[in-house]
Amino acid sequence: MRNSSVWGRVSVWLPVVVACLVIVAESTDTFSADHTGGWLRPVLERVFGPLRDETAGEINHYLRKTGHFCGYGTVCLTFLRAWLLTFGALTDLGRRAWRWRAVIAAVACTAFVASMDEWHQSYIPSRTGTVHDALLDTTGAAVSCGLVWLFFWRKQRRGRSLR
Repeated sequence: MRNSSVWGRVSVWLPVVVACLVIVAESTDTFSADHTGGWLRPVLERVFGPLRDETAGEINHYLRKTGHFCGYGTVCLTFLRAWLLTFGALTDLGRRAWRWRAVIAAVACTAFVASMDEWHQSYIPSRTGTVHDALLDTTGAAVSCGLVWLFFWRKQRRGRSLR
């Protein structure tokens, strides 16, 4: 980390803490399918007109799964940033080595958070904790890291090879 002060170290990991707190809040009864469907359906019906119960339920389901994928992709990006800044301080590692270590650590940490979230949800009567959701969350994490590589790191490698 560039700034080795206490605040410098905390500021690197603070976004991770905030992202995990958001996950904790979303893991409660307040964000169960029944509750999200309750506010989502009126919005959808205002835009698309009356919906059958099955259609509203399907839309709620797919939006929730999309939320899992994108939400945990975002959580992973906070982990990736923190690990990049942490591993970047290790001067004996080359850039490529610490980037890949950061990616592996970020996806692993996100998978752990997703697993703990699903485990927690299994104890809440209005929620269901599933391995499938944890796998979807981890896939979102891996895809977000893949997008970072595709749009940022790959270009840097190409630029160096052209010189």
